Amino acid sequence: MLLSIGYNLRVIRNNVVFKCLNMYQVGRNYFCPSDPVDIPQHRLTLWPGFSASVTYLENQLTLSADVSHKVLRNETVLSSMNEMYSRIPKERFTEACEKEFLGMVVLTRYNNKTYRVDDIDWSIKPTDTFSKKDGTKISYVEYYKQQYNLELTDLFQPVLVSSFRVKKNEASDAPLVVHLLPELCYVTGLSSRALTDFRLMKDLSLETQLNPERRQKRLQRLADNIQESREASAQLAKWGLQLEAQLSVTGRVIPPEKICLRDNICQPASAADWSRDTRDGRMICAKPLSNWLLLFSHRSAAVAEKLVHSLIKVGDGMGFSVEYPRIVQVEDSSVSFLRALQQHVNPEVQLVFCILPSQSKDNYDSIKKYLSLEQPVPSQCVQNRTLNKQHMLMSVASKIALQIICKTGGELWAVEIPLKSLMVIGIDVNKDAINKSHTVVGFVASTNSRLTKWFSQCIIQKTATDFADCLKVCMKGAIEKWQKCNNDLPNRIIIYRDGVGDGQLQMVVQYEIPQLLGFFKQSQPAYSPRVTVVVVRKRCTTRFFSQSHRGLQNPPLGTIVDNEATRPEWYDFFLISQNARQGTVNPTYYNVLYDSNCLKPDHLQRLTYKMCHLYYNWQGVIRVPAPCQYAHKLTFLVGQSIHREPRIELSNTLFYL
Repeated sequence: MLLSIGYNLRVIRNNVVFKCLNMYQVGRNYFCPSDPVDIPQHRLTLWPGFSASVTYLENQLTLSADVSHKVLRNETVLSSMNEMYSRIPKERFTEACEKEFLGMVVLTRYNNKTYRVDDIDWSIKPTDTFSKKDGTKISYVEYYKQQYNLELTDLFQPVLVSSFRVKKNEASDAPLVVHLLPELCYVTGLSSRALTDFRLMKDLSLETQLNPERRQKRLQRLADNIQESREASAQLAKWGLQLEAQLSVTGRVIPPEKICLRDNICQPASAADWSRDTRDGRMICAKPLSNWLLLFSHRSAAVAEKLVHSLIKVGDGMGFSVEYPRIVQVEDSSVSFLRALQQHVNPEVQLVFCILPSQSKDNYDSIKKYLSLEQPVPSQCVQNRTLNKQHMLMSVASKIALQIICKTGGELWAVEIPLKSLMVIGIDVNKDAINKSHTVVGFVASTNSRLTKWFSQCIIQKTATDFADCLKVCMKGAIEKWQKCNNDLPNRIIIYRDGVGDGQLQMVVQYEIPQLLGFFKQSQPAYSPRVTVVVVRKRCTTRFFSQSHRGLQNPPLGTIVDNEATRPEWYDFFLISQNARQGTVNPTYYNVLYDSNCLKPDHLQRLTYKMCHLYYNWQGVIRVPAPCQYAHKLTFLVGQSIHREPRIELSNTLFYL
């Protein structure tokens, strides 16, 4: 028996009920500032809260709620500015501040509201005046003293500018903006430096990653608070509503998959991680690595030698022949790495391996740009500190060897695929990190019947929308590649589209699916494969718990829920294909928008679970089908580091892993 977090309702306005509980809305979620959780060792504060949505399921209206947290740093924007001023050259201070704070969301605790920082106005000071609604002039210092009884300590700080969205029914020539004082604005979220701090993330996870028992108690307390609050209960009674028992649903578990290697088939002890089960197995296909280049700085000379010997050793057990590389030693700078690539890389090189001396993104980006655009050769970058852990070197070398096999056109493992002449496609869309008006579309398609080889194409659209308008071009390339590899055309095509919300489904139906189908109608001679389009969503408020004699637990891997918790008007299902070692497992939600394959729901669900076994960067199942994750990795690399479409010569390898 599975328990879903949901309460039966007819209609509810979340914001009214949560306000009755003295909770504040931040974004789409609701938080309780009066019950904070302090993490003093990292100068962080957590606001506990909830995300909530109201959905009509199979036969009832349901309030679906989940636990949420808002991370606040116990530092103001002004204190961060002062810290930057002490360590950055004065001529670069303004530029550094704008790079750090523009786009950041800040919280003003005097009214518990959040704002996005769109600009910094260095010409305005707290002693300057502005016009109030009644037309009178008042300085910022006086305003905060009168309105909130706050004393400002720095009279020379600039102001942060946040733009308001103008409603459609409001006419206004000038944009509406609000001025905020850095001294009163607290930074939300975690910095990139904090995200790489192991101790900080571990301490944070103890409070945010709740196991099923703790999560259930937190949600039950929310329901009790709503019922015990006179105001909240009165609002529900006003609408003729009441909270009832939690929704209980029944699920089933898909049988475990067998992992097929070159010489044997193994049944892993756990689908979560089969690295030990396949430790002595030979990969399906691994091309010998005979002509490769190894670049490193002088500080990495010792670990480079040990790494080469480790790769040769682990490769032998995988059936992967690794010969000694050409070695090029460079200086620590990114310019030195790039100059060495220009001098030594040619089309005959199978792989370029770079040991990076630091975490410098500029160095990594310059390498990836050159080897993806100027001289298209697969590359592998590893930080020096990763290789310095001698007790883990063989384990690290094994993972690197698997990546190299993929990047040079090899195949690692497979699962049994009963459908013949099947092509599986993954599509993902991401924003370009530098040019926000550009969208990166990733398209990854299988090119063989075992679904172990992939063709990829990445196209940059000059539009900020999250929809792809290049799918005909991508489909044409995928079909031509399949035909070249198989001397035939695929009879069935299943497309997994990632990154689409409920409000965008109609646009996919009206805009993207016609592109895909239109290609087949225009092809000569007439070609009409059976097509299924499935939207994949990783983020949803729904959670499922398994009831046992030990209490509530995470459901087992392969759990399917396709009734009671699903929508009556949709062909949808939930699949749990990841293992949560800590906290509560998050199911993946699938919505079939178009289907001419007419597969039985159980067959499509089992095929989807099989696809979660074929991501070659992890020896275990993952949350989404492999082509979706490949498309995401491709768009992430292009959007974050390359910013241009990779050369077509790389399209037949998983160069983006």
